[in-house]
Amino acid sequence: MRTGRAHTGLLDQVEVEYWGSMVPVSQVANVTLLDARTIGVKPFEGNMAAKVEKAIRDSNLGLNPAAVGDLIRVPMPMLTEERRKNLIKVVRGEAEEGRVSIRNVRRDANDHIKKLLKDKEISEDEARRGEEAVQN
Repeated sequence: MRTGRAHTGLLDQVEVEYWGSMVPVSQVANVTLLDARTIGVKPFEGNMAAKVEKAIRDSNLGLNPAAVGDLIRVPMPMLTEERRKNLIKVVRGEAEEGRVSIRNVRRDANDHIKKLLKDKEISEDEARRGEEAVQN
């Protein structure tokens, strides 16, 4: 997570509805840097501008896009103490999601190993090695 400076990757997680499905903004618009603190978003189709602007505004990034014709300007807010605290909350939430995801993958792998052991498809030594490999 970068602060204070604009980068096009900031909008990678923002999704917009396009023909009934949710797609990343980068698939329906050209995302460029206008200057060090401003991102420019130009939708490929003019009718998508309002949807893209709303998706950026509704994201939890704290951005306030402004449409100028068919170009959407996304200025980066200054890093205030309040914004910094909000960014910390966002990063902590993403970190927790990552930890939960890792726990789920490990649990599923261990369950699979136990099932193989129960069905006598692997030996106890192989099961122990597999469980150790999952933890590493």
